[in-house]
Amino acid sequence: MNLKIAIPKETAPHEKRVAATPDTVKKYIALGATVMIESGAGAASAITDEAYKNAGGIISKGKDDLYKSADIVLRVQKPDDKELAAIPKGALLVAMLAPYSDEATIKAYAKAGIDAFSMELVPRISRAQSMDVLSSQSNLAGYKSVLDACEHYPHAFPMMMTAAGTVPPAKVFVMGAGVAGLQAIATAKRLGAVVTATDVRPAAKEQVQSLGGNFIAVEDEEFKAAETAGGYAKEMSKEYQKKQAELVEAHIAKQDIVITTALIPGRPAPKLVTEAMVKSMKPGSVIVDLAVETGGNCALSKAGSVEVVNGVSIIGHINVPSRLAADASSLYAKNLLNLLTLIINKESKKLEIKWDDDIIKGVALTKSGDVIHPNFGGKKPAEKKEGNKDAPKEALKEDHSADKAEEKPQAKAPAKKTATKKKAAPKKKAPAKKSAANDTSDKGEKA
Repeated sequence: MNLKIAIPKETAPHEKRVAATPDTVKKYIALGATVMIESGAGAASAITDEAYKNAGGIISKGKDDLYKSADIVLRVQKPDDKELAAIPKGALLVAMLAPYSDEATIKAYAKAGIDAFSMELVPRISRAQSMDVLSSQSNLAGYKSVLDACEHYPHAFPMMMTAAGTVPPAKVFVMGAGVAGLQAIATAKRLGAVVTATDVRPAAKEQVQSLGGNFIAVEDEEFKAAETAGGYAKEMSKEYQKKQAELVEAHIAKQDIVITTALIPGRPAPKLVTEAMVKSMKPGSVIVDLAVETGGNCALSKAGSVEVVNGVSIIGHINVPSRLAADASSLYAKNLLNLLTLIINKESKKLEIKWDDDIIKGVALTKSGDVIHPNFGGKKPAEKKEGNKDAPKEALKEDHSADKAEEKPQAKAPAKKTATKKKAAPKKKAPAKKSAANDTSDKGEKA
């Protein structure tokens, strides 16, 4: 019997994306799977039921039909309680499950006997780049943030020279030069704005400059070590935050548009724009807070609304990638396809999950009724890993020392031969050994 992949219609508020496109449906079928889609699942992303049918998909007759005997359930966001109850025991659920903000639901997946993969946890390694949903969705969010700013900004972006006078270019300040921030910089530059940006990661400086932006930051010793091994920004000390805030405060007062994108995985978004900074901006200025769903980078932003404070518009749209649903769905669906290609055997057409694979270890929350991710209550394999890693390192050190021990006799071997030759001279054995030793060291130094 073929693997059955179920694609439900999203139930979360503000969610317009879908987890599969006609293109990915074709590719799942080529892998030997049967793909069933809930009617209307792609409507908000401009994908009709007919398009899915033409790709070989089957439109379900209802929820029961959709989930019956499903082996894999692909979603954009986590299922609600009703949906969770409908997913068969033993099925694999793959979605953006927001594990840091909803750890209780992880236990519910385990209790239901569902193997749950959270796409936000895809590790930042080269093999996993094509599965990185945070990058694919943040890219679109950065682009859309500039368009949202344009909507509320009462001036033009580019400099315009007319017979009636000159229109100055907009000054855009991007806070956080990750994927979303870099796309915001590129988009604002294309629209003709003068762009500056800041980030606590040293690597961001060159990236900002490569896009034509000017980089602004307190570049002290802490700044030089402000990036994690995974490429994320570290939480900075209170002292650094104070120095950076002073620099930013003076800069923000001169800006027309501020776009904030700073996020720290598993923690509330850092506050970068204070109420005093907002009040220092000119009437008509705009702030776009892309981190509003995790607490916001701006002290006055509110999730799901546009606030106006002292003439400054503060935009706090929820689920910004979903505001570009068609492209966001296309990219997300490809991220999922690339992951499933890793776990579906092309020959047997069956699900074969290698649980010790680094990518799987990164995304897997639950397995066979247990929470297995170490960050969310699973057993931590870190100590064992370190033990395993240390053993090879010690062995490696022993091997190197053994190599050196072997090298010394090899170096002395020619010397002994020379010494043996000189034994023919009567009563001059000791001097011969000395000259041999001297010859060996000289040869070693020259070599």
